[in-house]
Amino acid sequence: MKKSIDGNALVYCDGAFNTPNGKTAHGLVRFTERYDVVGVIDINYAGRDAGEVLDGKPSGIPVFATIDQAVETLKASGNIPESLVIGLAPDGGRLPHEAKTTISKALEMGWNVDSGLHDFLTNDAALMAIATKNNCRIRDVRKTPDRDKLHFFTGDIEKVDCLKLAVLGTDSALGKRTTAWLLVHGLRDAGQKAEMIGTGQTAWMQGAKYSMVMDSCINDFVSGEIEHAVVSAYKNENPDVIVIEGQGSLMNPAYPGGFEILAAGRPDYVILQHAPKRLEYDGFPGYKMHSLAEQINAIEVISGKKVIAITVNHEDMEEDEILEACKQITLETKLPAFDVLKYGAKELVALLKEKIQ
Repeated sequence: MKKSIDGNALVYCDGAFNTPNGKTAHGLVRFTERYDVVGVIDINYAGRDAGEVLDGKPSGIPVFATIDQAVETLKASGNIPESLVIGLAPDGGRLPHEAKTTISKALEMGWNVDSGLHDFLTNDAALMAIATKNNCRIRDVRKTPDRDKLHFFTGDIEKVDCLKLAVLGTDSALGKRTTAWLLVHGLRDAGQKAEMIGTGQTAWMQGAKYSMVMDSCINDFVSGEIEHAVVSAYKNENPDVIVIEGQGSLMNPAYPGGFEILAAGRPDYVILQHAPKRLEYDGFPGYKMHSLAEQINAIEVISGKKVIAITVNHEDMEEDEILEACKQITLETKLPAFDVLKYGAKELVALLKEKIQ
């Protein structure tokens, strides 16, 4: 019996693992219920353990230089993949040309291929011909659904009376999704029924049962799709808490997705993810990040709801800097600050449990 929805998967992240452009691969290495991840492709870290590279914690997921090397090793251990998953998440969602060689090899071996990029593989006639010949499935997770499958905002969100939390961020590629999952798992471990609302392709790839892919959605339906996911989770699961994954940030010039989360998800409280060492918006040199105080104020003015905690992304920090950074944020904002990836979510979960009716 498969432990996951779609079985063994090899994740393609060549040249991008352990960088902001590899965040889809990072999510899959840390957690996924959709696949059993058996390896990552990235020549820069070949021979290493993916979890050790990413978080300093071995995961048992090896990194390979090429798909050929991966197949040779995985065949010997009986862990042949059923899917190749594109783990890249570059600005603009474009697929590197050289990736198509690896994708072609996977299809020739009869593997399925899943991609969350904006370069749709299903539009590539050559790749589709190989897939058809070998009876393979190609899924473009960011491809816009047919309009008759999309939902318009109805106001039913007002009937959801469990605690709703949104994990927003001061920038994109900041760890909002990872923090949201850690909160969901932490709440469940603490005896609460918690559901995750995924709003991006990686959350879907991680197996979020209730999700929409904001990047794939026509603007008129974004709010309705967010509402539909939240209302469906509430009706079907009767949870104590719903955690909504944020997208981009209110002030990122290219990814202002937080507005829709606030307007349609209508969270009771916001948790704000922040990287203290990041000075410019991701992918936009010269665009200075707004201060933490400005971002908190913008969220609270727009939503009328409180930011109740800051979660810290420790990028570019030494370990002995993290707790001091949390302390300084608390002094600046009067809000508790936690690095849940480094130290776990128990303290933040204890704070949130006080808000559950």
